[in-house]
Amino acid sequence: MAYRVLGRAGPPQPRRARRLLFAFTLSLSCTYLCYSFLCCCDGSPKLGTKRLPQALIVGVKKGGTRAVLEFIRVHPDVRALGTEPHFFDRNYGRGLDWYRSLMPRTLESQITLEKTPSYFVTQEAPRRIFNMSRDTKLIVVVRNPVTRAISDYTQTLSKKPDIPTFEGLSFRNRTLGLVDVSWNAIRIGMYVLHLESWLQYFPLAQIHFVSGERLITDPAGEMGRVQDFLGIKRFITDKHFYFNKTKGFPCLKKTESSLLPRCLGKSKGRTHVQIDPEVIDQLREFYRPYNIKFYETVGQDFRWE
Repeated sequence: MAYRVLGRAGPPQPRRARRLLFAFTLSLSCTYLCYSFLCCCDGSPKLGTKRLPQALIVGVKKGGTRAVLEFIRVHPDVRALGTEPHFFDRNYGRGLDWYRSLMPRTLESQITLEKTPSYFVTQEAPRRIFNMSRDTKLIVVVRNPVTRAISDYTQTLSKKPDIPTFEGLSFRNRTLGLVDVSWNAIRIGMYVLHLESWLQYFPLAQIHFVSGERLITDPAGEMGRVQDFLGIKRFITDKHFYFNKTKGFPCLKKTESSLLPRCLGKSKGRTHVQIDPEVIDQLREFYRPYNIKFYETVGQDFRWE
């Protein structure tokens, strides 16, 4: 049966149909191959280069460093290492080539970043980072030192339930109010003492301080200032966050690249142990002069008193 052309084309010829199918299949294959070539499975550029980090989150433990890392990783101009390499404190002997090999691949326009909170209290870290690059940008997430110490203790207690009480570890002599500054959970919160080592190598303009408290109440505002400090567009805004009432802190909404909302791990937001209010008051008094000196040094009042 012959087809007549009356303003409409008849069925495509078999050869033409095969050509169309081949072209479509080839197009899909090329798209897939190009994506596979350009990107790793995590979406990071495969054609990029492994570079030493231009920015570091150097502290502090239990201050909110993981939240800052996860939030900033949303930015297309930032690629961050997901684990803590501990290069400038534990693994420095492995050398810069080893350190570089751990980093994600980045394009020229992107920033490489890593997080290891123990750097802030490591005496050798400022000099070692300076020797890597004097232009390194440093991010320090700080929090009320009393609540930080309690959070630190709570984490340790979850792993070692037989440790002494918080009160027992905090004081050499509770009656006399002698705080045991040799206990790491107490010493970390003496921020201004640790900062002195960093200011020997880096100007204050190269160190950005994030408020752990404001990171919870105003994550977009705090991350906006982090983006300004890194010299990148304010891509991360209010639209990226929602408040998780169960955990008590903000989480990331689902995005085009992540179909599910993202909250920090189960260990984040755990309930703190109950501490005698008098112990808390004594520690507040202990930290007060250190806090005031810290505010004066960095030019920012964190209102911990």
